[in-house]
Amino acid sequence: MRSRTGGMWWGTTIEAPDPSGVARFYAELLDWHIGHEEPGTAIVAASPQGPFFVFQQADGYRPPVWPPADGDQRPMMHFDFQVGDLDSAVAEAVALGAAIAEFQPQENVRVLFDPAGHPFCLCRDDQ
Repeated sequence: MRSRTGGMWWGTTIEAPDPSGVARFYAELLDWHIGHEEPGTAIVAASPQGPFFVFQQADGYRPPVWPPADGDQRPMMHFDFQVGDLDSAVAEAVALGAAIAEFQPQENVRVLFDPAGHPFCLCRDDQ
């Protein structure tokens, strides 16, 4: 964006039934920090300059279904995180509150759900 200048933030906003709880999950998973928190909003940041994940209160929230199924809430986006040791990364995520999806489409990828039910992937890149 041409109007951006140094120091301007950027990020992704995600709806959640418990923004603070999901923010704490990702802060622990990624070793980021909670950059801001107020009723209905919590922000996780890699650094003061970003990137940021903003979690906003969503009344009537329905978690997406994986794999997608007709008539159900579809995942509209998901995070991918590259890891060096897939089994250890999965165990760490589960210890923090993630759940492993039943359907796993690839050998080097694990689909998990965060505490709000958003899918995310841990990806081992052997190349």
